[in-house]
Amino acid sequence: MAGRAPGAPGDPPAADLPAVAHRVREHIVGMCAGPEGGHLGGSMSLVEILTVLYFAVMRIDPRRPAAPDRDILVLSKGHGAICLYAVLAERGFFPVAELAGYARPGGRLMGHPVRAVPGVEMPTGSLGHGLALTNGFALARRDRRCFTVLGDGELQEGSVWEAAMASAALGLGNLTAVVDRNALQITGPTEDAIGLEPLADRWRAFGWTVREVDGHDLGALHRALTQAETDGAPEAGRAGRERPVVVIARTVKGRGLPSVEGKVRGHYARLSERQAERSLAVLRARRRRAAP
Repeated sequence: MAGRAPGAPGDPPAADLPAVAHRVREHIVGMCAGPEGGHLGGSMSLVEILTVLYFAVMRIDPRRPAAPDRDILVLSKGHGAICLYAVLAERGFFPVAELAGYARPGGRLMGHPVRAVPGVEMPTGSLGHGLALTNGFALARRDRRCFTVLGDGELQEGSVWEAAMASAALGLGNLTAVVDRNALQITGPTEDAIGLEPLADRWRAFGWTVREVDGHDLGALHRALTQAETDGAPEAGRAGRERPVVVIARTVKGRGLPSVEGKVRGHYARLSERQAERSLAVLRARRRRAAP
């Protein structure tokens, strides 16, 4: 089908994925320096996940964002919107320059995703709903892949597990969930709130095929997500139904900025001009060191 992003499933990731991820992080810092700030930590942990999905896995065409044969992604952890906006802009859904209007009057880039933004399938932000919504997309058309990205704190919502039961019962082998497992939520470590581990075993008990991966390793993410495309049918569950796939991506909240990496205080930030400049300097230095 037309419109597949560079690097069809089964191929290695495009060579420029690291450069894209670096630019996305810089865009996130820029948006967090705006008048309203943004969810810095949980957006930084998402960068590699969304970069691989939009640039190397999903069948999409930025010129035709509503193409009926497109793959679907629902960002269930809607507070990671600024990462999604940065990736969509880099992928060509709208001009990168529009990111400067994030959270400003008259702009369409709001604190949580809305359908006014090209490439956004559903408005999200009230946690616990994204998987159920993605079930609907996957059930409506089984000839396309459907993805949802969840936060780990979000897994404390009972609606997630109700939807997970339904995914398996309906045999949605075209559905892949990705859990951004950064182990922190707004109040502290997830395990101090409601423990999630052993997380992989929980998903298996609900009838899912599980893949666990370093969520900042572009190559490992690509392999897990493209392998997931064929996981459902061979590993059929009860009554011969195909299994949905979950990729548990172990990440670091605030990845890329040592001052907030793995820290609760990085959950939301309104960066001053000086803080933004220092953060960008750190990211650019890392980009230079990583350049071939």
